[in-house]
Amino acid sequence: MLTIEQNSVYQYEIKKSKFITCLYKVDSLEEIENLLQTVKSTYKDATHYCYAYQLESQQKCYDDKEPAGTAGIPILEVLSKKNLDHILCIVVRYFGGIKLGASGLIRAYSKAVTEALNQSQTIELVEGYLLEVRSNYQEQKQYDYLFRDNIIDKRFQDKVIYHIEISKDKLKQLQHINYQIIEKRWVKKT
Repeated sequence: MLTIEQNSVYQYEIKKSKFITCLYKVDSLEEIENLLQTVKSTYKDATHYCYAYQLESQQKCYDDKEPAGTAGIPILEVLSKKNLDHILCIVVRYFGGIKLGASGLIRAYSKAVTEALNQSQTIELVEGYLLEVRSNYQEQKQYDYLFRDNIIDKRFQDKVIYHIEISKDKLKQLQHINYQIIEKRWVKKT
């Protein structure tokens, strides 16, 4: 399964209408709802907020007052053709005063998403875990090296507390380390 490596924003203009494509790597429906609200507050005066997401077996598309089937479905189709998952794509439209027609809207939304994805790097996701590992300060250098590609967060308290993402197959390599599984999730293949 593929997803984008990092979130991005891309702008495309056709016949005075501005299309702003926001791509997000997502892991939950709650995160999707929060991002939708953030985009709506960031682009307050936009005409439409059309979107689609693919999150494992769940998918949804939304036209936001565009003619039915002219925005959400084209966005979702582009995501599907690129075999992307754990992704939310919101296309914000500022109407420029010239109507594009149904086929023009389909082409515009498809192109906005395609161009944004062409600017993005993709990564492969595999089954994995979010772990918490606690170490003594004496072991910090060793753990920093061991987890260098997997550290999500590192905090300093009475011990050094690491949050790391690790694939299911690499978990076996941590047999000598005391860890706690926080959650099962899809992680970047390393």
